[in-house]
Amino acid sequence: MRPTRRPAPHPAARAALLAVALLAAAPLGAQPAARPAAQATRPTLVVLITIDQLRGDYYDRFRRQLTGGLARLYRGAVFTNGHHDHAITETAPGHASLLSGRFPSSTGITMNAFGVADPQAPLLGGGGPGASPFRFRGSTLTDWLRVEDPRTRALSVSRKDRGAILPLGRAKQKAFWWANDGRFTTSTYYADTLPAWVREFNGRGAAEHLAGQSWTLLLADSSAYAEPDSVPAESGGENFTFPHDIPADPTQAAQALAGFPVMDSLTADLALAGLQAESLGTGPATDVLAVSFSTTDAVGHRFGPDSRELHDQILRLDRILGRFLDSLYTLRDSSQVLIAFTSDHGVGPLPEVRSHDPNGSARRVDLRPLLAATDSALRARGVPAGALAFAEGGVQLDRAALAAARVNADSVLDAFGAAVRQVPGVLRADRWDRLAQADTARDAIARRWRHMFPPDLAPAMVVTFTPYSVDVRTTYATHGTPHDYDTRVPIIFYGPAFKAGRYDRYARTADIAATLAAVLSVHPTERLDGVVLRDAIR
Repeated sequence: MRPTRRPAPHPAARAALLAVALLAAAPLGAQPAARPAAQATRPTLVVLITIDQLRGDYYDRFRRQLTGGLARLYRGAVFTNGHHDHAITETAPGHASLLSGRFPSSTGITMNAFGVADPQAPLLGGGGPGASPFRFRGSTLTDWLRVEDPRTRALSVSRKDRGAILPLGRAKQKAFWWANDGRFTTSTYYADTLPAWVREFNGRGAAEHLAGQSWTLLLADSSAYAEPDSVPAESGGENFTFPHDIPADPTQAAQALAGFPVMDSLTADLALAGLQAESLGTGPATDVLAVSFSTTDAVGHRFGPDSRELHDQILRLDRILGRFLDSLYTLRDSSQVLIAFTSDHGVGPLPEVRSHDPNGSARRVDLRPLLAATDSALRARGVPAGALAFAEGGVQLDRAALAAARVNADSVLDAFGAAVRQVPGVLRADRWDRLAQADTARDAIARRWRHMFPPDLAPAMVVTFTPYSVDVRTTYATHGTPHDYDTRVPIIFYGPAFKAGRYDRYARTADIAATLAAVLSVHPTERLDGVVLRDAIR
């Protein structure tokens, strides 16, 4: 693609900045490549767009009805076999890898529960728990750019705190997310007060204006949706048919908006307002804008990936992204903008719902009886309760407590592993110290587990359920496994620096930062896990 001239400002696009939207729709550590000849100067703006829970197959499933931003981005350099190459496919680990170029084993962000929660960094004005990147290890693209030119600025926005914080790593730039009292805010890690432009945005009263509105189908002809609209397994068996109403009470609406397409509109509007207010992309240094859209995740969890609601959400997201890109290219010279587009994880279907996926053998796995029996046996030997614990597929073992009771920890692990493998719905149980011997080139599950934990945070054992099986207590569609339906996501580069086309090679989200660094001719300040996707660079 040739660099394009900056289009003339369009009044409608500028108005989008002010409107409160209503319901809408190389080897490891290699040095960056030389700056592409097609670019006379380094781009002035890098935009990372992340769609929370956007599976890699959604575009092909709905492409005939896509006319906006998704349709546009998929005309860029598209890696059709893109994956998160780690095991616990959740929001926090996924976002932490995108601009760091490193796996969770390097970033230290291993799961949502150990993501950004930080009581020492309270939110400005309240409205949610404190948050910061204090657990994040290492650096990101923003840091590498600032080492070369301290004038680089960065802004990251999302509905979720972890979606806004982790693409920046530990950089004290600007990060804003939605509080449950109906405002975008930040924590004391970043600032003592909100900037005027955020206060002005909040002053429009989105929750008050949207209270009582309804989410209806975007397409007037309901036959355009192949999915049934009456599936009791969705939404916990309640309110699982259109329309879906935002509560009329503004306080309740503020908390409910996270599950409605309009939240993506608000996120896009805030990002564009910040782009202008902070003068991002106007030079002289390269700036970073990260935008994470979270509604697809909320809808996917509640209704599942095979629902009519998810279908409509993708169509609305497509239109929202279209307006966002139109405004972005009105406000900034498109020849000076690089875009990376991806997701933080996929999702599996509800076990009880007939799916596009082959989930007929899905089970609800109940490890509670085994865990209780194991705990009881250990306590009978004088080991304190909770010495063996299970969470997110990892088995933690208090070796010191077992040693004090003269109980052999390895024998306990081997016995527990043998027992857990007999539980219906369990595919495998691997002792961590033996995973290092696995053929990680052929064994994707072993490889993804190895990429998950730093040595000081590694569990004693990891348990993997069979594909599409979930914990018995799970009442919604979920993710978090090392299986392809959870790891596969789109990886797209868009802009004049990239060669448009479809690339079938295996690509990892950790490769995004390495590839952007190569195009920008910026040097990472540490060894990366990702490599440069050179075939996409013009």
